[in-house]
Amino acid sequence: MSIQINSAFDSGNIEVHEINGTNATLSIRKDKDSEFFQWFHFRVACEIGDELELSITGLEESAYPPGWPDYDACVSEDRDYWGRAPSQYDEKSGTLSIRYVASSNIVWFAYFAPYSMERHHDLIAETAGIEGVTARTLGHSLEGQAIDCLEMGSGDKQVWLYARQHPGESMAEWWMEGILEMLTDPADPYARLLLQKCRFHIVPNMNPDGSRRGHLRTNHAGINLNREWNEPSAEKSPEVLCVRNAMDKSGVDFAIDAHGDEAIPAVFIAGFEGIPSINDQQLENYHSYRNRLAQRTPDFQTKLGYPTAAKGKANLSMSTNQLAERYGAVAMTLEMPFKDNRDLPDPEQGWSPERCNLLARECLATLAEMIDDI
Repeated sequence: MSIQINSAFDSGNIEVHEINGTNATLSIRKDKDSEFFQWFHFRVACEIGDELELSITGLEESAYPPGWPDYDACVSEDRDYWGRAPSQYDEKSGTLSIRYVASSNIVWFAYFAPYSMERHHDLIAETAGIEGVTARTLGHSLEGQAIDCLEMGSGDKQVWLYARQHPGESMAEWWMEGILEMLTDPADPYARLLLQKCRFHIVPNMNPDGSRRGHLRTNHAGINLNREWNEPSAEKSPEVLCVRNAMDKSGVDFAIDAHGDEAIPAVFIAGFEGIPSINDQQLENYHSYRNRLAQRTPDFQTKLGYPTAAKGKANLSMSTNQLAERYGAVAMTLEMPFKDNRDLPDPEQGWSPERCNLLARECLATLAEMIDDI
């Protein structure tokens, strides 16, 4: 009996070309009105003991072909614990072959552990009910979904944390869950200190339309939101427009934009070195944060990362550069891997939701150590 494959659900994405017994030939659907594709998420109905071989083709044309070598697909049978299925990428054919022996009648596969919109709403509802937390709707996406912002803290330092401008980078919202768990834990000393000194503005998902549609990088209009920060518009990028308008009202002292990187097997941050108005103290605080975080957790490193822009050459349509230039903020882009952490590999899970959660705590603890300098 042949397996059945389906992706008609929140963040689902796959095209089925052929099924032959327990083998299938598949491809990834492009983001709407865009050429980007890399995110996949689908379920396989099968018999227990089936030896599945799933071939995802056409990946030489995907958004980031270097993301496929040394990558193992995420797999789950309960949608709670996500492990890794042995996968092999053939560069000549552009095909990723995933092999897995099913121990359940339904198996889910994804590019990274998905963070569903239902889980997002649960996160918002649970956190909004905690004393001291204010939930605001900053605006709406092109399809009418709320852009949620959770605010807390009584201090003067304005801290903005935001994630999933690129919806397929689901590790960013797993990181956000860790941020919110720590900040709302009354026993955590770092959280208590930060809430005294800061006002937090937290946007766990900036691209709900792309998230629900199973996009990698764009919103409903095929727009890459992290290239809209210099001139966001209600017609193309209302998600950025409403967040930036709120930032204009509050100001920004410190900001992290959480992302995932397809190719680089490490956690790293990227800064704002090329902005026109950069000053020594701003840059010193950024370097201090980066170096302190590397000292706090071996899951973070400073050797692998993006090249820095030359002086005055920063792309101000990207949020980190725009915030650093616009507000004089210490801003940064946090990147987590789709693969594994090269320095601390975990063959069972690779980089995982659990490690995102732990990293979030170290990011906040690092901020607490140097908040008086920002």
